[in-house]
Amino acid sequence: MNDSEMHTAKRRDKPVKTIAVASGKGGVGKSNIVANLAIALSKLNNKVMVFDADLGLHNIDILLNLKPKFNISHLLLGNLTLKEILIEGPAGIKILPASDGVQEMTSLDEFQRLNLIEAFDDVADDVDILLVDTAAGISDNVAFFCTAAQQIIIVCSPEPTSIMDAYGLIKVLSSNYQEMKFQVLVNSARSEHDAKNVFKNLSAVTARFLSISLDYLGYIPFDEAVRKAVMTQKPFVLAFPESKAAEKINELAKIISSQSEINVKGTVQIFIRRLLNAVQKVPL
Repeated sequence: MNDSEMHTAKRRDKPVKTIAVASGKGGVGKSNIVANLAIALSKLNNKVMVFDADLGLHNIDILLNLKPKFNISHLLLGNLTLKEILIEGPAGIKILPASDGVQEMTSLDEFQRLNLIEAFDDVADDVDILLVDTAAGISDNVAFFCTAAQQIIIVCSPEPTSIMDAYGLIKVLSSNYQEMKFQVLVNSARSEHDAKNVFKNLSAVTARFLSISLDYLGYIPFDEAVRKAVMTQKPFVLAFPESKAAEKINELAKIISSQSEINVKGTVQIFIRRLLNAVQKVPL
């Protein structure tokens, strides 16, 4: 192996954090957290890619007032390369827009699977952290995106229904897919005390019925700045940098950036291979 080949091999073996962000129900602000977290991580000198995996809804581009011409379906059909599909968002984050339907992801032929792996191989050197914004709820699509990732963040709100739906998602992922480690982020909490109570209640029910590891990741406070930012299609971390929500999202980014010791070392290609293995198990 010559020097160039050794450099390429070393480059492609670099650790890439792949984090799936999921929620048991809609309306908890998951996609907004992903968008702002991506920007906060990028500001810490991470190369961040967001995979909008909420197939059919594509919330990330709407939140950031972006208008992508193409999406992942154009890659799967072999019409465009991944680099041609990726769009750039605030702070230099890269976004892979969602397709308009689930069928493309659950019926890939061998050529499309290889094409997807090679496509990510081309951009792997430009990714430190891959954030996967899954659909809300419990579905096969949510499951295979979560099982492909190295870390799973469950977002919930203080509402009792949100807590129970988060438990339902964790139960499905642990019982049916043998996922045992989860991190919980509480959104729209009135105080840290309230957020920890949410986590305490969720921990109590999971400890009673499931054998899993559940960690408290933090919380994003209820903040009027968040609503104002959403209405203007701007990230609150940039539109209102002095807000309490921005302060907490920046703290969260620092925590995630320092969590390398808990991640399984791997490449973005490993995520894609895990994803494709999971896709093949999903009933059409």
